[in-house]
Amino acid sequence: MTPTLTGQRVLVTGATGYIGGLLVPRLLEASAQVRVLVRDPGKLRRREWREQVEVAQGDATRAEDLRAALAGVDVAYYLLHSMDGQGDFVARDAALAKTFAAAAAEVGISRVVYLSGLHPEGELSAHLGSRVQVGEILLDSGVPTAVIQAGVVIGDGSASFDMLRHLAERLPAMVAPRWLRNRIQPIAVDDVLHYLVAAASLPSEVNREIDVGGSDVLTYRDMLREYARIAGLVPRWIRTVPVLTPRLASGWVGFVTPVASGVARPLVGSLVHEAVVRRDDADELLGAPDGGRLGYEAAVRRALRTVDAGRWRRTLAAVGAAVAATAVAGSLLTDPRSRWYTSLRTPPWQPPGWVIPVVWNGIYTATTVAATATLAELGEEAERDGAVGERARTRRRAFRWALAVNLVGNAAWCGLFFRGHRLGASAIGSLALGVSAADLARRSAHLGRLRAGAFAGYAAWCTFAAALSGELWRRNR
Repeated sequence: MTPTLTGQRVLVTGATGYIGGLLVPRLLEASAQVRVLVRDPGKLRRREWREQVEVAQGDATRAEDLRAALAGVDVAYYLLHSMDGQGDFVARDAALAKTFAAAAAEVGISRVVYLSGLHPEGELSAHLGSRVQVGEILLDSGVPTAVIQAGVVIGDGSASFDMLRHLAERLPAMVAPRWLRNRIQPIAVDDVLHYLVAAASLPSEVNREIDVGGSDVLTYRDMLREYARIAGLVPRWIRTVPVLTPRLASGWVGFVTPVASGVARPLVGSLVHEAVVRRDDADELLGAPDGGRLGYEAAVRRALRTVDAGRWRRTLAAVGAAVAATAVAGSLLTDPRSRWYTSLRTPPWQPPGWVIPVVWNGIYTATTVAATATLAELGEEAERDGAVGERARTRRRAFRWALAVNLVGNAAWCGLFFRGHRLGASAIGSLALGVSAADLARRSAHLGRLRAGAFAGYAAWCTFAAALSGELWRRNR
């Protein structure tokens, strides 16, 4: 049943985030009077609800800004966190929560609602431990607080769901940590929003954690496989091993998905714990969502309405074909057994013959993955409205051309060296190829350091090749 908040004055912090941006229109639908606290009101320009809310400009780290934003408010939604990969987010989250709790108590609002995560008893990962700590700070504030504890939120834009879906879309086979067999109770974003809105009407004596989850309990491995099935992908092969640490796993996630390593690390770290509802009374306290809580398949199908699950596959096929054509053309033009090549006087630091094809195969593989990831992610950004989408479309076109120039130059260099016997020109060509690879690194850097690192490695090898070609030219003039 849809809650009604007629006459309630509500403050939403974190309104520019995923959950906050979806919660505001739900509160407006429930007839609440909504105020949002943001540092930069300009970020709300493209929100459809912008003209229906009161905007309080301020910084949530400043007590005076919080007191001003909370003045006259009945209910405040605390949707702030510092999980951005920039320093100690645990300490920053605790300090932020303490400042907010003190301001809420001083102003005298009626309720705080906070979105946290499902967790077991005992020692927790930094991410979940921080969420629990923030909840405890708010519960001890003296202001009645509802800590809504949700599992993996299934919805287009949720960081947890984005990580899951990109892994499922991009890796047909994977060796994964054994804790992917832990139980998880995912929940549809619409159900989370229902419980958040309903929490505003709780009686003042309710000051506690409330677990919320969907109707299914699965392992993360099952979630990956089920996503692939629902999205129409080929079945995923997943084997778990005991040796992958959260740090190693998050580095890989940061390379193959658009989730930054600094965000992926705490998310991956949280998977070492089971995340299931322990006290199942949310429907009794808050009322059930219309139609009941969605299961995993229904939640994924709803999220897929705005997700192109086949984008990675199509992009990989196109990029892979271009890189493979480059490798084949280069191989046909290369002749390391020719009389000319074997007669060259070489420096002592020239690598053994078997090293060069091994390195190039690694470079071609890394280039394929990094270029596919860059183009796929720019393609997703290009579908957004406004300046963000236009900028992504421009970047995608420019990257595609830069990649094409690089691949053509890569194949042409083999002809220049092995067929044309132009050592001096080959040195210049290698240097130009390195500059081109460095440019690809620059164009992909904003999407992830690991992706840019793959192109940087390519550029470093080309620079070495330029030095080697130059030395060969000097010794054989």
